[in-house]
Amino acid sequence: MIPRLLYVPASIGLALLVLPLAGLLLKVDWPSLPALLLSPEALQPLGLSLATASVSTVLCLLLGVPLAVVIARSRPRLAGVLRALVTVPLVLPPLVGGIALLSLLGRNGVLGNTLELAGLRIPFTTTAVVIAQTFVALPFLVIAVEGALRTAGVRYERVAATLGAHRGTVFARITLPLVGPGLLAGTVLSFARALGEFGATALFAGNQAGVTRTMPLAIYTAFNGSGVTTDQAVALSLLLIAVAVIILVLVGTRRASVLS
Repeated sequence: MIPRLLYVPASIGLALLVLPLAGLLLKVDWPSLPALLLSPEALQPLGLSLATASVSTVLCLLLGVPLAVVIARSRPRLAGVLRALVTVPLVLPPLVGGIALLSLLGRNGVLGNTLELAGLRIPFTTTAVVIAQTFVALPFLVIAVEGALRTAGVRYERVAATLGAHRGTVFARITLPLVGPGLLAGTVLSFARALGEFGATALFAGNQAGVTRTMPLAIYTAFNGSGVTTDQAVALSLLLIAVAVIILVLVGTRRASVLS
């Protein structure tokens, strides 16, 4: 039995989450929506966002899966420290993440001068967008995979090892299939986070059209009176919401099929 008094704050909380989205839907110019989404001003940041988010997701997989394995198979004290370090970008304000990246890779950063001497300039480039997206999205993949690894345990891996399987074979044929649902969930969540990244990208990569202006930055630019129109910004916002809903449905469906 649920106490009746709980329905009041629960309804207010639900309204706080749903009503802003409903207000956005009411602002959409539905007859003009296809034309708005297919206009060059909208397609350019959309294409850049999809491309950079895809690259950053691949980087998250290449870097995050090994890191998750190391955390899951480390001693509890070391695992706790590593887990805390991985979680830091989740709780940092996005702008702080941008400042941190500039402090490391900017012209006057720790590695910035060395990179400049080598002819490499990262800030305010498309590469900077990918790095910023990877910085904020990587923890989602690591946490999802590391949790799946801890849940799966090491019993099957030990059995395979006693039968003479090489470590690489155990990882590819035992470990990865066992954490498949967690890996899928972490991948799609990382992609969604990268697609919606704004703060760190704005500081570290800038807001140059066709180079670093992703969808969130295009929306911000529109509401500051330049770039795409407000109607296009609303249309892009609706598209981001649609992507988020699709990702949540895919993850939920996958988990339900695994549990059944």
